[in-house]
Amino acid sequence: MSPALSLSEAIERFVVDGASVALEGFTHLIPFAAGHEIIRQRRRNLHLIRMTPDLIYDQMIGMGCARRLTFSWGGNPGVGSLHRLRDAVEHGWPTSLELDEHSHAGMAAAYCAGAARLPFGMLRGYIDTDLPAHNPRIGRVECPFTGEQLAAVPAINPDVTILHAQRADRAGNVAIHGIVGAAREAGLAAKNLVVTVEEIVDELPPAMNGVVLPYWVVSAVVHCPGGAYPSYAHGCYARDNDFYQRWDAIARDRGAFNEWMQRHVLETEDQRAFLASLETVAA
Repeated sequence: MSPALSLSEAIERFVVDGASVALEGFTHLIPFAAGHEIIRQRRRNLHLIRMTPDLIYDQMIGMGCARRLTFSWGGNPGVGSLHRLRDAVEHGWPTSLELDEHSHAGMAAAYCAGAARLPFGMLRGYIDTDLPAHNPRIGRVECPFTGEQLAAVPAINPDVTILHAQRADRAGNVAIHGIVGAAREAGLAAKNLVVTVEEIVDELPPAMNGVVLPYWVVSAVVHCPGGAYPSYAHGCYARDNDFYQRWDAIARDRGAFNEWMQRHVLETEDQRAFLASLETVAA
């Protein structure tokens, strides 16, 4: 049975300075609450991993949590750049950031290899692109059967993967439904898997695109309603598109960013307090 922990307990136990940490969730189920708790606990020198780093990684990078980023696309979806990410790369503020950039397919292959405990993943990709010239962690292998040249990427095995999901049962089994992305592979590839959930139920119902992570691969379950906000949780709440638009102006300026993070993240205790602070602003 997976232990039920508070969010602060889970982050304290499984996320240490210098760890490699993947916060996955594709368009929805992005574990914002867990990222905020990592910021509150002032974790440093993290190797952050995510297919599409968006606002939560912009916040974590801007607060000095990260030393390295493995990713396949970085931006504010539908809006533009991640300004804190750009500032770290271009100006080393608040700390310099090493980039390990891949395609979505490359990241998926790396997670699959990690989940299978293989040393690297292979794919037909990166042909006629300049990315391999800028990333030494993209290689080539020859198929021993056909002689075909294939791209190779190192397996990703995070020290901890953090996911958000709609439900877990009391035994610790977790159900994810809606757009799944690489959540399953990222979870199975990790040394430890922490899942925040909207609710804990007696029995998991059938779900569209259902993926069930069994209790024996889950290190901890955290009851965390609203844990994906301002992204969305399919069947629970919608994406706050206005927030994503507002973030562009907040993140452009270092002072505005620091003030916002102090007020809405550092001075709050949990996700409920974070949501309440945003509701106060909206009112």
